[in-house]
Amino acid sequence: MEKDVSYLSKAEEFIQMFKKGEEFTKELLKENEKLRYRIVELEGSIEKSVDNARTKLYENRIKLLEDELESLKDKFRKVAEENKDFASKYLEVEEENNNLANLYVASYQLHSTLDFSEVLRIVLEIVINLIGAEKFAIMLIDDKTNELVPVTTEGIDMTEVPKVVIGSGTIGRVAREAESYFAEDLTGVREYNPFEPIVCIPLKIKEHVIGVIAIFKLLTQKAGFTNVDYELFNLLAGHAATAIFSSRLYTQSERKLTTIQSFLDLLKEKPKKWENR
Repeated sequence: MEKDVSYLSKAEEFIQMFKKGEEFTKELLKENEKLRYRIVELEGSIEKSVDNARTKLYENRIKLLEDELESLKDKFRKVAEENKDFASKYLEVEEENNNLANLYVASYQLHSTLDFSEVLRIVLEIVINLIGAEKFAIMLIDDKTNELVPVTTEGIDMTEVPKVVIGSGTIGRVAREAESYFAEDLTGVREYNPFEPIVCIPLKIKEHVIGVIAIFKLLTQKAGFTNVDYELFNLLAGHAATAIFSSRLYTQSERKLTTIQSFLDLLKEKPKKWENR
């Protein structure tokens, strides 16, 4: 009987131990499950952190690329502006070269002949083609009467340009003071007034004025004067005056020489006539 009791007691102890083992196993399984869940959470957190880091890295990289792109755009705009400046300067230089060539040609033409009529024609062409005048007159001083007398005109009849006394009106003052005159309104529509030019340029050799170029109207396409126009005015004031003065003296001397030669020829013929008598 005592043996049976001991067996039962041991069996009960074994059962208790089994139950405790079962409970411990359950607790282990629960802990294991918690650990797995925690691991999953940690893995998710790590992945999220990695994703955030990657996203931040990509955002920083995109920001750098955008800044670099903006910098390149700025450089491109600056280069484009520089190219525009270079193109503009190139056109200015090319225009300046053309203007210098025109000035050279005009100067060369003025001194290419000693024929008075030809020189006047060349001056007319310069004023028309290079300056852009439509109506103007070239007037020279008559030393005997102290008046400005028209010698050639363009766009107006020479009879419409009266003689001008030195010091009288705009034209007379320009001849007396040897200073160019430019009206404030160069392109305004106005009636032709022979005493009120819009531009008047003295023709002078050093400080000695021999005449003027009086411009009364510009061509329609001529809106105003540029730097090269003023250079041309200076050219006309000096070179044209010299060319006109030289050709006039040469023409007068040629005429005198022809007259003297004719007179000498007559003198040579007279003895023959007397011999015949």
